[in-house]
Amino acid sequence: MANDEHVALLKQGVAAWNAWRVENPNIRPDLTKADLKGADLCRANLKEVDLKGANLREADLKGADFWRANLWEADLGVADLRGAKLARANLAEATLNEANLAGANLQGAILLGTELSVRPKTF
Repeated sequence: MANDEHVALLKQGVAAWNAWRVENPNIRPDLTKADLKGADLCRANLKEVDLKGANLREADLKGADFWRANLWEADLGVADLRGAKLARANLAEATLNEANLAGANLQGAILLGTELSVRPKTF
């Protein structure tokens, strides 16, 4: 389960979270199974964060940095990941159905068993 202090810090907002990450570079935050559905995490520093099984469905993750983050079995369905940095992230068994990945960096990401689907466009 997630570290309650880490979840509380993140819920204070991205500015407070990013400042805490700068002040505590050696702490690897634990957000395992955290419920962050619909959260505004635009440009959040989520480098090397453990988000295994987290609910990030419909979250605003534009420009967020997930370098080497553990997103195994996380739900990122319908999330806005435009411009997100997912390089070397573990997205195995994650759900990315209908997520917006435009401009996202997935270089070296683990995508084994990841669900990826798009909503058909209607004209």
